[in-house]
Amino acid sequence: MNIYVGNLDYKVTEDDLKGVFEECGTVEEVKIVTDKYTQRSKGFGFIVMNNDDEAKAAIDKLNGTTVGDREIAVNEARPKKQY
Repeated sequence: MNIYVGNLDYKVTEDDLKGVFEECGTVEEVKIVTDKYTQRSKGFGFIVMNNDDEAKAAIDKLNGTTVGDREIAVNEARPKKQY
């Protein structure tokens, strides 16, 4: 399952985020979206967890918790729109 994580503190790294989500299960991939010119975090990212039960547990447990200095929003990612 692909999980959206929003309202990330700009100082949070992919390793930090992986550590938080690994408490709920196996994390396959972590990607924090960055600005292509400055390489600064845009404040959101995605987590891929192959086990849907673990992913749903992570969403329930982590949505609204504080990571870094911000309360994060965690939910199932919507598919990209095709144009």
